[in-house]
Amino acid sequence: MHPSRFDGTGRGQATSDRMEVRRLTRANRLWGSNGVTFGPDGRLYVAQFLAGQISAVDPASGDVEVVVPLDGPVEAPDDLAFGADGSMYIADLTPGRVWRRDPEGAYTLVCDQVSVPNGITCVGDRLFVNEMKMNGRLMELFPGGGDPAVLTDGLALGNAMQLGPDGCLYYPQMMRNEVWRIPPDGGVPELVAEEVDDPVAVRFDRGGVLVVLSRGMAGLVTRIDLNTGARTVVASGIVGLDNAAFDHENRMFVSSFASGGIAEMHTDGRTRVVVPQGFDGPFGITVDLGGTVYAADHFRLASPEVSGSGSREDEDEPGVVTHELMYAVHNVTADDGLLHLTSQLGDVRTHDPVNKSTRARASGLDQPTGIAVAPDGSLVVAETGAGRILRIDDTDTVSVLAEGLDHPLDVAFDREGRCYVSDDRRGAVLRLEDGVAVVVADGLGAPQGLAVRGDELFTVEVAHRRLRAISPATGASRVEAENLAVGLPPGITRTEPEPIPGVPGRPRQFAGLAVAPDGALLVSANGEGSVLRLTGPAE
Repeated sequence: MHPSRFDGTGRGQATSDRMEVRRLTRANRLWGSNGVTFGPDGRLYVAQFLAGQISAVDPASGDVEVVVPLDGPVEAPDDLAFGADGSMYIADLTPGRVWRRDPEGAYTLVCDQVSVPNGITCVGDRLFVNEMKMNGRLMELFPGGGDPAVLTDGLALGNAMQLGPDGCLYYPQMMRNEVWRIPPDGGVPELVAEEVDDPVAVRFDRGGVLVVLSRGMAGLVTRIDLNTGARTVVASGIVGLDNAAFDHENRMFVSSFASGGIAEMHTDGRTRVVVPQGFDGPFGITVDLGGTVYAADHFRLASPEVSGSGSREDEDEPGVVTHELMYAVHNVTADDGLLHLTSQLGDVRTHDPVNKSTRARASGLDQPTGIAVAPDGSLVVAETGAGRILRIDDTDTVSVLAEGLDHPLDVAFDREGRCYVSDDRRGAVLRLEDGVAVVVADGLGAPQGLAVRGDELFTVEVAHRRLRAISPATGASRVEAENLAVGLPPGITRTEPEPIPGVPGRPRQFAGLAVAPDGALLVSANGEGSVLRLTGPAE
């Protein structure tokens, strides 16, 4: 049994007197894995943007230790580097800050004059960072004080960079599919390689070979001989590669922004799992009529591995399969072979998983979260930030079903076609009656995911970490399961910042709930990165 990031044990503490509870996927120990680098102690340090923390991984045992906690001063670390004195420098992407953590663990703000800092590297005592945005800059920062020195600008999304054997800084421009270099003291930038597939990180192995990671579905890695320009490209199969680091034996270790984990990767593309991948959330969850479970996992649409696929390490704790990379997807519902999704970009989409096509249904919404299909086939969406429930018809016309709600999160329909809404701030489940929200049950602990099974409603009370069944007719309720790994880990509190337009942000907490065709309840255990299946008698 693998340890869980939620409680550190992996025992799977969810309990129920009435229902059988089991995981459909293993708990994901690394809550996203982004920038990686080896520290002075020989461990691999991993920046976890989604978690807001940094962990150290033993590459031999796979043991994970949190070094920079998610309730500390660092908000959204995306890359990191070590200076000559052993200090850790951290690119804190969302708030636009760069931090220094000295060897004793004290934090100092180096600079807050950067926007979307991502790629960061040290050259001796010198510190360099670039910006992951259009017209981004590459700068030298001065931990001892002083304004940043801009080496160049005009970057089309910079990212992980490194000093090359020729003494130049090498960096990708993701939107141009190019790799560039520039001397650390400034000068004219030079194009090194073009037509490189979606380059997300530039690294050098111990032999001086340029290694470029691509962030797509195939997990491509391109090796370029700087002397001859010769290239080799291999596919690792690791979806959403983010970064890489080489140890003293020239072994390459890679991370994935899409699914976390750490793997050792050989030059031919073969991989060895160091820390298994899994769900980074998951958030919204659904099940189609064939029983396939789909989860909105912020960077992707994914499913638990199917039993007997032969691709998982542990028969009792399967992993996750990625269907598509989809940025900021937050909730999903299945209907008639299609998947309907909301995203933190403020849009609603319909995706055909067979032909891989996606249709935009609405945009510009304020934090759309819950989504369900009404009896007439229209989509009903909880526009959380605006306190509204919306309807989207087959012509993509948006209308308002209800407004003036506090913080509606999820929506569900019963078999009579009545619409129910969970409101976590109000602590209630509501029913819409002619546009008016009527209380069905209140006094709940931050209800989020909502689903209907038979004559009962079910909701995930995140504040109490339990699943509650509610009678819509009487409002009577009972607790079906407790000790769910939902929300932040025990003892952790933090305030999520308001989203910044155009700047990547962490996903808002949401524990989804769905009913399978066989009546099983599925819970997004987003506190540990797994899916729980609960089976038991219907009332």
